[in-house]
Amino acid sequence: MTAAAPAPAHTTFAVITGGGTGGHVYPALALAHELSGRGEPCNHLHFIGSARGLEARVVPAAGYSIDLLPGRGLERRLRLSNLRVLWDALVATVRALRIVRRRRPRVVVGVGGYASLPGVLAARLRRVPTVVHEQNAAPGLATRIAVRLGARSAVSLPDTPLRGAVLTGNPVRPEIIAVHRAPASPPLVALVGGSLGAGRVNEAALALYECWRDRTDVAVHHVSGTRDHERCADRLEALRRPGDALRYDLVDYEEHMDELYARAAVLVGRAGAVTVSELALTGTPAVLVPLPGAPGDHQTHNAEALVHAGAAVLVPDAECDGARLAAELDPLLHDPDRLARMSAGARTLARPDAAARLADLVVEVAGAG
Repeated sequence: MTAAAPAPAHTTFAVITGGGTGGHVYPALALAHELSGRGEPCNHLHFIGSARGLEARVVPAAGYSIDLLPGRGLERRLRLSNLRVLWDALVATVRALRIVRRRRPRVVVGVGGYASLPGVLAARLRRVPTVVHEQNAAPGLATRIAVRLGARSAVSLPDTPLRGAVLTGNPVRPEIIAVHRAPASPPLVALVGGSLGAGRVNEAALALYECWRDRTDVAVHHVSGTRDHERCADRLEALRRPGDALRYDLVDYEEHMDELYARAAVLVGRAGAVTVSELALTGTPAVLVPLPGAPGDHQTHNAEALVHAGAAVLVPDAECDGARLAAELDPLLHDPDRLARMSAGARTLARPDAAARLADLVVEVAGAG
């Protein structure tokens, strides 16, 4: 499946391959925008993605061409469905070989996710110089295989275990880089369940309402995610009582995360790569609840990077409830000096020039090829 007509083969500077989720797609787009800003026309940059991934919609909307491959991630248990996954992976690799042969890019960049490995394998089989970018503290399977095949690697966080890795940081949206924190009064707690929703975080947020219903010295902005919003709204309505004093705003999706980072005293949420990078860049203190069962337990590793920097508190998913959140948040909200130290600690991990650093590596590898 092709979302845009292919450019002539000799014009392609870079093929960017991978995606699936925003954690892979948005850094890839940030890289493409940086390369475009350096003079590479949009039609010199081409994407390979998954037909099931976010990239199928947002990459063409950003003005770039994309080829979409079949496939999904392997399940961690023995299932017959994995046979179809392996077949799709074989088909995707054959298609990726055809794309790389036709486009003859100077460099291929893998960004992780379902379509990353077929594109990187195709590049290595065609002897095209290759770069892989790892967003998480625990490298994914596609990235590890790519490095073993000779790809140059870039990482987002210090001490990520990849041989010869260049620390570039994780490219994020320009509006996040531009955030100037001005926390609201009374202190605002942002509880973010993600774009789709995080059931445990949402349940704990609603339980926190019960704990804090009489308070006027704190406010809550709860982003439930679209999938879980109706249930959360019904539950909140059932919890409300006449005379409740707590300001508690519930939305399904937050269009202006930059403004929320600016206003929030503390953010509570998962520890995906994009979230961790944005917390670091904005200097936002956090209580992080890593997603259990994430491949390689990468969210726990991401969260630990912020914890070690003094920027976050880690709460295991199984322990996340209203009482635990209240126990973690109350001391923070009453200790401005600690919040200031957490903010400063977060910024030690910030890489506002991550897109430029990654682009430098891509251009270097393309030139060396």
